[in-house]
Amino acid sequence: MHIQSREPVYLSRYLDVTRDKLPSQFLISQSVNVEFSNDSSIDELWDLHDRAMKSYREKLDRVKSIEELPRRAGSSLLDLKATIADRILEACHFCERRCGANRRRRETGYCRCDAVSHYSAEFLHYGEEPELVPSHTVFFTGCNFSCVYCQNWEISTAPQRGTSILPQEFARIIALRRAYGSRNVNFVTPTPHTHIILKILNALKMNIPVVWNSNMYYSHEIARLLEGVVDVYLGDFRYGNDECAKKYSNVRNYWSVVTRNFMLAYTGGEILLRHLVLPGHLECCTKPIVQWTKENIPKVRFNLMFQYNPAYRAYEYPDINRTLTPEEIQRALQIVKEAGLEDVLV
Repeated sequence: MHIQSREPVYLSRYLDVTRDKLPSQFLISQSVNVEFSNDSSIDELWDLHDRAMKSYREKLDRVKSIEELPRRAGSSLLDLKATIADRILEACHFCERRCGANRRRRETGYCRCDAVSHYSAEFLHYGEEPELVPSHTVFFTGCNFSCVYCQNWEISTAPQRGTSILPQEFARIIALRRAYGSRNVNFVTPTPHTHIILKILNALKMNIPVVWNSNMYYSHEIARLLEGVVDVYLGDFRYGNDECAKKYSNVRNYWSVVTRNFMLAYTGGEILLRHLVLPGHLECCTKPIVQWTKENIPKVRFNLMFQYNPAYRAYEYPDINRTLTPEEIQRALQIVKEAGLEDVLV
């Protein structure tokens, strides 16, 4: 087991993109030509998308260096992905709550986001995993979860706060941060903002890895759009069962949705999996998560996190209104060691 390894075992393609040895996935999608009409039905657009993804996968396997990246297409797969995301906004099912709000008409669903995305901050972050820093981290406002212990509740519960995003302008910010040394662009709580992120990336012309910093509770349709866009899924795997997820984050069918999306991410990108250990939840959450990871997606970078601190409304839940004990930390380490995960960061 690799503890605090300087060079992760299972993020090799990401590291090659950071060094400009390989192109990021969204640049390859920009090079796949797809002719389509904005007047086409959503089913027709999805059919074109799925056929174009075959070409994308062939190019992904074939392109062995940044110099081999084909020229950008006039009408591309990434254009098509952005168009489909805009259509989904009309009856929003970006996440698996599938609330159906017409966000293009300024309706809001559970996340309370409309069609205009906002961010609270963007900066070069040095507090992420060592292979990510310096990370150009973008904190979006709004969230599709309601975690009672949320550290960022001021922005997750107020999606209209912050600075509104214009894709072309934000693409220039990303390019500037890259020039100042960012290794990636790290979109935090991105799911409600998928449409804007796709447009931002479509406006980008430079090579930079895309990090999707997510609770992994997005819809199957969004998972399809993310393939060919995301280089690293920085996925939060918090709960080992649906009961804990409902109690602390007000989310249903957590286990089936999140495990499905991790499986899909495993085939379409690389994964840096974060597990925040919750007090009193070693056997019901930590253990099943570690075991499932070893059995289903073993080749991931696994970050075992002990930073839990009760915040927001945690005082209403006495069982988690405390920090971890030394015994709980040792038990979590034992669970990971016994499972035999190969690339662990603590």
